[in-house]
Amino acid sequence: MALVVCLKTVAELRGKGDRIAKVTFRGLSFFSRVLENCEDEARFEQAFRWPIGSQVDGDEMLEIQVFNYSKVFTNRLIGTFRMVLQKVVEEGHLEVSDTLIDDNNTAIRTSISIEIKYQTMDGSVKVWSDGEFLDVPDDCDGTFQFETDSLLSGRSQSSGTSPGRSIHGIPTFRKTGKGVFSAMKLGKTRISKDDHKKGDDPAILDAEDLDRKVMRLGGGVDHDTISLASVTAVTTNVSNKRSKPDIKMEPSSGRPVDYQISVTVIEARQLVGLNMDPVVCVEIGEEKKYTSMKESTNCPYYNEYFVFDFHVPPDVMLDKILKISVIHSKNLLRSGTLVGTFKLDVGTVYSQSEHQFHHKWAMLSDHDDITAGCKGYVKCDIAVVGKGDNIKIPHKANETDEDDIEGNLLLPEGVPSERQWARFYVKIYRAEGLPKMNTSIMANVKKAFIGENRDLVDPYVLVQFAGQKGKTSVQKSSYEPIWNEQIIFTEMFPPLCRRLKVQIRDSDKVNDVAIGTHFIDLRKIANDGDKGFLPTMGPAWANMYGSTRNYTLMDEHQDLNEGLGEGVSFRARLLISIAVEILDTSSAEIMSSSEVQIEPVSNISESATGKMEEFFLFGSFLEATMIDRKIGDKPISFEVTIGNYGNQIDGVSKPASAKKKKEDGGESEEEESELIHNSSDEEAEDDGDLTSVPSTPPMKPVITDRNYFHLPYFEKKPCIYIKSWWHDQRRRLYNSNIMDKLADKLEEGLNDVQEIIKTEKAYPERRLRGVLEELSTSCSRFVTLANKDQNLSGRTKLDKERLKTCMREMESMAQQAKTIRSQVKRNTVRDKLKLVFNFLHRLRFLADEPQHSIPDVFIWMISNNKRIAYARIPSKDILYSIVGEEMGKDCGKVKAVFLRLPGKKGFGPAGWTVQAKLEMYLWLGLNKQRKDFLSGLPSGFEENKATKGTGIQVVPPISLVYNMKQVFQLRAHMYQARSLFAADSSGLSDPFARVFFSTHSQVTEVLNETLCPTWDQLLVFDNVELYGEAGELRDDPPIIVIELYDQDTVGKAEFIGRTFAKPLTKMVDEHYGPPRFPPQLEYYQIYRGNCTAGDLLAAFELLQIPYDDEEIRRALIAVHDFAVPQIKIGPAGRAALPPIDGPTDSDRGPILPVPLGIRPVLSRYRIEVLFWGLRDLKRINLAQVDRPRVDIECAGKGVQSALIQNYKKNPNFSTLVKWFEVDLPENELLHPPLNIWVVDCRAFGRFTLVGSYAVTSLRKFIYSPPDKTANNWAHTARLANGYMALTNGTSHSRPHSRPISHPSGDIVVNMDPEPNIKKMDTVVKIDATTDAVVKVDLNEDEKEKENKKKKKKKKGEEVDEEEPDESMLDWWSKYFASIETMMENLRAQEAALAEAEEREDLEIAGESAEIKADDFPVKGTKLKEKSKDKKSSKDKKKNNDGTEKRPPKPKVDELVVYNKELEIEFGNFEDWLHTFNLYRGKAGDDDDHNVVDDDRIVGRFKGSLCMYKLPLSEEITREAGFDPNMGMFQSIPHNDPINVLIRIYIIRATDLHPADINGKADPYIVIRLGKSEIRDKENYISKQLNPVFGKSFDIEATFPMESMLTVAVYDWDLVGTDDLIGETKIDLENRYYSKHRATCGIASNYSVHGYNVWRDPQKPTQILAKLCKEGKLDGPHYGPGGRVKVGNRIFLGPTEIEDESGLKKQTEEHLALTVLRHWEEIPRVGCKLIPEHVETRPLLNPDKPGIEQGRIEMWVDMFPMDVPAPGPAIDISPRKPKRYELRVIIWNTDEVILEDDDYFTGEKSSDIFVRGWLKGQQEDKQDTDVHYHSLTGEGNFNWRFVFPFDYLMAEEKIVISKKESMFSWDETEYKIPARLTLQVWDADHFSADDFLGAIELDLNKFPRGAKTAKQCSLNMVLKEHELPTISIFKQKRVKGWWPFVARDENDEFELTGKVEAELHLLTVEEAEKNPVGFGRNEPEPLEKPNRPDTTFLWFLSPLKAIRYLICNRYKWLIIKIVLALLLLIMVGLFLYSMPGYLVKKLLGA
Repeated sequence: MALVVCLKTVAELRGKGDRIAKVTFRGLSFFSRVLENCEDEARFEQAFRWPIGSQVDGDEMLEIQVFNYSKVFTNRLIGTFRMVLQKVVEEGHLEVSDTLIDDNNTAIRTSISIEIKYQTMDGSVKVWSDGEFLDVPDDCDGTFQFETDSLLSGRSQSSGTSPGRSIHGIPTFRKTGKGVFSAMKLGKTRISKDDHKKGDDPAILDAEDLDRKVMRLGGGVDHDTISLASVTAVTTNVSNKRSKPDIKMEPSSGRPVDYQISVTVIEARQLVGLNMDPVVCVEIGEEKKYTSMKESTNCPYYNEYFVFDFHVPPDVMLDKILKISVIHSKNLLRSGTLVGTFKLDVGTVYSQSEHQFHHKWAMLSDHDDITAGCKGYVKCDIAVVGKGDNIKIPHKANETDEDDIEGNLLLPEGVPSERQWARFYVKIYRAEGLPKMNTSIMANVKKAFIGENRDLVDPYVLVQFAGQKGKTSVQKSSYEPIWNEQIIFTEMFPPLCRRLKVQIRDSDKVNDVAIGTHFIDLRKIANDGDKGFLPTMGPAWANMYGSTRNYTLMDEHQDLNEGLGEGVSFRARLLISIAVEILDTSSAEIMSSSEVQIEPVSNISESATGKMEEFFLFGSFLEATMIDRKIGDKPISFEVTIGNYGNQIDGVSKPASAKKKKEDGGESEEEESELIHNSSDEEAEDDGDLTSVPSTPPMKPVITDRNYFHLPYFEKKPCIYIKSWWHDQRRRLYNSNIMDKLADKLEEGLNDVQEIIKTEKAYPERRLRGVLEELSTSCSRFVTLANKDQNLSGRTKLDKERLKTCMREMESMAQQAKTIRSQVKRNTVRDKLKLVFNFLHRLRFLADEPQHSIPDVFIWMISNNKRIAYARIPSKDILYSIVGEEMGKDCGKVKAVFLRLPGKKGFGPAGWTVQAKLEMYLWLGLNKQRKDFLSGLPSGFEENKATKGTGIQVVPPISLVYNMKQVFQLRAHMYQARSLFAADSSGLSDPFARVFFSTHSQVTEVLNETLCPTWDQLLVFDNVELYGEAGELRDDPPIIVIELYDQDTVGKAEFIGRTFAKPLTKMVDEHYGPPRFPPQLEYYQIYRGNCTAGDLLAAFELLQIPYDDEEIRRALIAVHDFAVPQIKIGPAGRAALPPIDGPTDSDRGPILPVPLGIRPVLSRYRIEVLFWGLRDLKRINLAQVDRPRVDIECAGKGVQSALIQNYKKNPNFSTLVKWFEVDLPENELLHPPLNIWVVDCRAFGRFTLVGSYAVTSLRKFIYSPPDKTANNWAHTARLANGYMALTNGTSHSRPHSRPISHPSGDIVVNMDPEPNIKKMDTVVKIDATTDAVVKVDLNEDEKEKENKKKKKKKKGEEVDEEEPDESMLDWWSKYFASIETMMENLRAQEAALAEAEEREDLEIAGESAEIKADDFPVKGTKLKEKSKDKKSSKDKKKNNDGTEKRPPKPKVDELVVYNKELEIEFGNFEDWLHTFNLYRGKAGDDDDHNVVDDDRIVGRFKGSLCMYKLPLSEEITREAGFDPNMGMFQSIPHNDPINVLIRIYIIRATDLHPADINGKADPYIVIRLGKSEIRDKENYISKQLNPVFGKSFDIEATFPMESMLTVAVYDWDLVGTDDLIGETKIDLENRYYSKHRATCGIASNYSVHGYNVWRDPQKPTQILAKLCKEGKLDGPHYGPGGRVKVGNRIFLGPTEIEDESGLKKQTEEHLALTVLRHWEEIPRVGCKLIPEHVETRPLLNPDKPGIEQGRIEMWVDMFPMDVPAPGPAIDISPRKPKRYELRVIIWNTDEVILEDDDYFTGEKSSDIFVRGWLKGQQEDKQDTDVHYHSLTGEGNFNWRFVFPFDYLMAEEKIVISKKESMFSWDETEYKIPARLTLQVWDADHFSADDFLGAIELDLNKFPRGAKTAKQCSLNMVLKEHELPTISIFKQKRVKGWWPFVARDENDEFELTGKVEAELHLLTVEEAEKNPVGFGRNEPEPLEKPNRPDTTFLWFLSPLKAIRYLICNRYKWLIIKIVLALLLLIMVGLFLYSMPGYLVKKLLGA
């Protein structure tokens, strides 16, 4: 919403003169510019814009006054124009011309013409844009060029008053705007807040104030519609001339921190490959760790845990790549073959919730062949723990959900499960401005010999991404290398690596060094939304920063060039672009490897990165103070650089020819002169002689005080200016500025809201509404502003996409802000605040621009030619724009800049001292816009130019001379500080504060030995001279710096913190009185480095000292004579200041106390102290503490405890309660801290301080008398409503089964014997007389449903429904049942949360559709249906009430499993006894103070406090049994020593930190209490990180001497000492005395035998009677019919109990137990009693503070020795696994694929055998004999495998004990799932056997075998989840056909055979009775299989082979061959004998 007034002209003015106009609306005035020498018409043509928070009312006024302007005297009013805005409100746009009226309300001739526009929020009035309104001529740049001083829209918004000013900056005297606004502005009350570091105080108004103002502003008051914004929008940031200083001094990044990364590799599945021996390798950075090898399986189970420890800076840690790879058959000799890898960076893990992935499947891919698909999955847990993070182990649904691999992939939220391969193209074009990298000696030698002059650097670019590196070629000797190369990475998309690292390096023969590094965050250059875009960037310049540019051989800041820490100087800029292309891996021509490739690319055109523009940077140093004395008193100068411009070492200057330069980098001078820029000549001439002045003249510093110097600038302020040439990419910075300002405003608002909530002020919801309203208007404003300049040159794709994204985000944010605003109610403020903080993070993320343009500005302090300290200012912060919102937040403003040491020197205490504090004015903008560059300076200066002559207008000044100064007195009211840093070894400090203002400094007195000093001191700074115009100083005084030091007797005082403040300023003409004065004390947060280090309570006022009249008269005469006036202050001036009360108490000498109006109003309080005892006091200076005493002090009064005579014998105090009275402020927030000191009283009256503690907030100890009238009903009702919510809101109230009559005032609580929350019906009736019934019972319908449900069970499921046999159950049954319940509860909570969120979404949706939230069904059924539709198919198996259909849980009594420490659950058991840690010694300089310095704790004081205002009402003291000695601490036990039996039960430890080299540990338990120690060393558990101990230990102890129990887990070592893994400490005393009764948990049921036997020696009835007596309650009264009455409550319950013989007896124990379990409902005394439980405690190791080393599950029982002894301890020893024997008979196989070709016949056949083993026992694998030569795939075996194994029924795991290697000392126990693997193989004799297929059956749930081979199919494996499953442990015997499967080339499953098998499970006893043989052996031999005759091996029986193989097939062939042979023989014989025969015949022989 805005009102814009355009002041056009004022006509018919009289005379000639300078005119100025003042426009006022709602008390906020703007001045127009001054029009000089106007005659009759003044053409202002100027617009003023008021952003307004509430609707404009029809009767509000607009006022315009026109003045004759005078430089010296007051402006003279010509006339006034007033107008009621009714017409404007109706029409929204109005043009008016009217005459003015003078002081006497008579019209004068002068007329005015204006145009008014009013834009509302809801758009009820026409919407318009500012552009169309002013008819602004559009420049080609799209920037408006205005001749005006006050700018279109922006200046007015951020400023409260834009003062009048002439062109030359000669000041105006003007009165502060009177009227509503000044009252409003003055009326703001200041509150204590911790964002004074932000400088300006947002106006927070009290409610009454607010109402009055609202009356004025907006008519009537409606508390909910008026938001504070309507008031604060105007007042929030009155500051115009100054920007906020940043208080955090230390650079946050770059400091090394401890990290621990734990990876658990659980198992792998679906690994691609046949018969593998897989090993998993986990690699982080350089470190690798391997799991053991599992043989011949492609689904190995490991469950191995690895821990990596790092000590590196956060950035380095989060960029490390974590790689999980699976390697096949790796051993000592060969490295194995890589199956697949998965990689992600540690940052991805760290950004997950809880910093971890739990039980997720990592999908492996092959980087050498990207066309291949998934190579398998590895299931793992990955967690990253930084210091102070604690990791919660998330509960998980049961195993089945996790087996759904696709649904549980190891990917961050929002990443699709199917990731594709992509190419990342990083194009490197060229670089500029590189520094010298070799010494110039060599270069000079070369130049002398060869005459060549070369650049001294050989650069190349290295790009790292996702663990791969690519580098460009080296360009020899070039400061401006041109590469034009692209580096191509191939990686999965979206990649799980967040940053890409680009580094320019210098190639060197010895070692390459980095020149500069730039990180590109992929999340910032891409958007994964549905309208998102792939990563893209550039072509854009990336600026690189690092160490200073002067070359040294050993650069101490080399780390900065590697990208660690904040760069302190510009190094180079690199032109790069990034593009991503998703690959289609199916296409043929793709390269399958993912190696990094380098290719050349074509050159890029000049204009691609934008148009070259000339920029102008102007800076003025108004003040240089707080210069560290260490620097010495050599002259000091300041150098300002932007890029290489202004750099004295190798900077660029203007070319000699008066032409502009073409390029901007650090070229050497010779080249520069040749560069010609095609610009017009006139342009060059107007400032042709303008050379840059980058540094101030050196000046000798002057002493301020013993720590600091200052430079004596006084009225002459040096200036610098630099011209530089950059590509014009201002739009990027503008958009980012708008968003940054939005975010700053939002953050400020949110801090306010938090502050209001924290200080419990009224109406935080209003302020939040205002913040949201402001947010939504600003977001909409962004959309209008950012849409300009679409057609600029050099806009990259990323620019366009980012703009779209930001616009979308902003629009949706505006919408959401509106929606949330309408939902902010008193009770939802906190939740909504969290939501709005998300907006803030989002805004900050969007505002960060990934593509750089103008480099940052560096300011260096140079002394003696050394660079001492620097400040780095982002260029966007000082960038000028015509539009106010786009302007940098520090542009044209005075900013306090603190210089700091570069690089590592800046860490730690050295970096915290301020090197120098500058008051600087900076302006950066286009040279052509530069006429405004001085406009933001404090006015009243004259420019001092370097050159005289022509064009004087244009030359910037080299210094400013202020001829006008104001004299002030600063009063610093230093009241007190608290929670300061402990700087001395005593654990205290001797603090004093030093206050700096301008060049002055003063010190408070030193207060010894305290962390909470109350100085109560007024420091007066007289004659503080400030330069500038009075009005500006009022709104914008300089900041005050307060530093706190610790005084040391020897040496320099030590710095302990710093804070900033702004004084409240009073000008001469203001009245010193309410509402602004006297100022209020506020809290200022003290910082030490980046950590908070306490608060300062103080107030500061700056009072202007008036001049004497006489002096002013003299000055005026001097002005007439054209002399510069020198005005002095006379005595009369001082007298006009408010008086200072002289010192009231003479003993404090000249120290002035804080005056009365400012110091807080005090009341009388009494503080009672309960002294209980001291514990664990450490030695002091080697002497033991023997006679300690406690001193309590608060506000100068105090009390001492009794002396403990012998600390060793009894560390408790003899006198319990003492009290003292003290005057404290009424305002609780101002209460001083209470100090607790423990001193040791030594002989001869010596005292030694042991330790101290400061209670900073006494609020929790303030006693409020109980309200007798209110009955404690709220709680029960709330409980009941809770139940109601759980019954889905359907409560069927049915009449009681029997009418019970109660006396009025009784409450009935009926507990069913098994109260099951999910099925409860709650009847709650509450009357005035509290005759209430809380009845909790199962309702009939539910019971019927239960029965039906049981009947409905599917037949297929075959669930045993017999009640568990009592004898079968043990403690572990109870434990496992409880854990399951805990998981269910957590899941239910999550579901409830999700439902609540969904409901909220529906409400929001409803609101936008104009439905009120109240119309929704309250606990609705509709809602349920809606959410039901949304549920995925996975949830289909759930019932309506959200519980999954599981076999009904057997009814087992349960305990409570806490997944945290009991202390956390029950408020540390400090219900009446508090523990205060005593500190001593110097505090550690740690980054995060949330990690307690444990080493500083020297003991603990136990006691309590109670404070109340006097006098106290008499009711309390009159109560019966009131003991006046005990004060408020009535009915607390006595603290005499007491003997107790402690029984500690240790169940198990989880996730221990490995202690041995093999990545395991051999843990055992050590228990320490006082002097006794139990070391359970002989029972160590070998090689286990999750050991189950199952042990109980008894120790007798005497409280208070032995009360701290330590349970430690040690690692057993064969050689050397055992190492501590971790320990946990439990304060038993607090538990023992707690009202929650933590001695022995109360079981859920009372039974006298069995696994759930009652273990407390006191029965429930005794406990109840004792509690009633202690609480002075009436009862318990047991009545007939199972009723008991306690107080006014009646409880119902069962009354019978069964003993061991099964007899039932009457008992009242159940009734008593019912009351105990609901004790918190008893009014007045009730509190939750601790149930029977198991707690989970983190184990910590002192060497690795803050990082969890594992967890231990345990509980502790305590029994006082003076009551009957308890029974024996419960047996919780771990369950022994049961021995079973699994007999598997392989009958037949069928359809096995045929692998071999026959030698003789070429037929396909296979020699089949079957192999089997149980998972984890591969070495015991068994094979059948071979069925040779199967031609059909059928094999007959009749072969029996026998597998003995140990099985844990409860955990469904097989237990294996085996030695890990031959060197292992003892066996390691493994627990693995029970899975049977069967494989089918083809036997080969001369080569390895061929694997054909396998099946793995989970013995707990596997598909039933098919009846015949035909029915057996691949679906039995693929659709395993859908088929009914059976468990061999229930079935015992099963027979059927199962498929064998293997993967084909495409990774698809294929059927490779079927097997008929029979599984028979027997226990060991049954197996011994009924033994069987292996194979076909005795006993019970199986008959030989009936195999065809062909199954044999040919070379073992050749005759058989001939008979079967040859004869069968080739019978006819053989006969034919034989016949043919016979024929041949006959022919042969014939031929042979023929000749002889013929001869015979012929010769007739």
